[in-house]
Amino acid sequence: MMSISLIFLLIGCCFAAEKLASYNVDPSETSVSGISSGGYFATQVQVAFSASIKGAGIVAGGPYNCGGQMSYTNCMYTSSPPITESISNTKSWSGNKIDDAKNLAKHKVYMISGTSDSTVGVSVMTQLYKYYSTDGQFIPDSNVVFKKDLKSGHTFPTDFDSAGNNGCGSTSSPYISNCGFDGARAILEHIYGPLQPRNNGALSGKFIEFDQGEFIASAKVNGMSTSAWVYVPKSCTDGATCKLHIAYHGCVQSYEKIGDKFV
Repeated sequence: MMSISLIFLLIGCCFAAEKLASYNVDPSETSVSGISSGGYFATQVQVAFSASIKGAGIVAGGPYNCGGQMSYTNCMYTSSPPITESISNTKSWSGNKIDDAKNLAKHKVYMISGTSDSTVGVSVMTQLYKYYSTDGQFIPDSNVVFKKDLKSGHTFPTDFDSAGNNGCGSTSSPYISNCGFDGARAILEHIYGPLQPRNNGALSGKFIEFDQGEFIASAKVNGMSTSAWVYVPKSCTDGATCKLHIAYHGCVQSYEKIGDKFV
């Protein structure tokens, strides 16, 4: 059994952020995930930096480079955006504009699409699945899980209730819903293997808001928040080797919009 020792949550906030400390992170154990625009972003990062990423969890996202080819509205709703150019661009950019696409063959991907999601529907996610596996053949089909039987709206599925969460079929703020399914655990276990039991009590680690300016010049200009959150377990603070998972929120899930609910 293993635990994910370090999780970045790249979301904005409004309080004083601190300089991020150094931790004993194993770079080869880095993965990404995201919902909606964050799902698209996670795929972009996964493909462009495939040598540094081992897997991805995509909730209501879509094909790589989709928005670079057409209006973003054609990459949403119940459309089926073409992927021929996405595949050819990945191959032609491989090893020059992006990391070698052969790295993707080692990745594990967990995809979640709700049957009631009309914002980024199953048809869009199906095109992403085809890009990864059947048509693009970048990732072995055995490494890709496509869960599309949840009766969920445009939301991140959980298996517990929290203040402000919605019913599973709802598509409204904070876009987090109790669907009787632990989406975060499913993603992490597919990428990393069995996890330790979830701790529903007091946490031994701590959440830290840190300044992203050290890593991203002109964050706002580049579409990023000036600060982000990281959860650091006590074992990681004490020097144990950590794994790193980076989670990207959707368009209206920033700290300014929903507080710490995504955290």
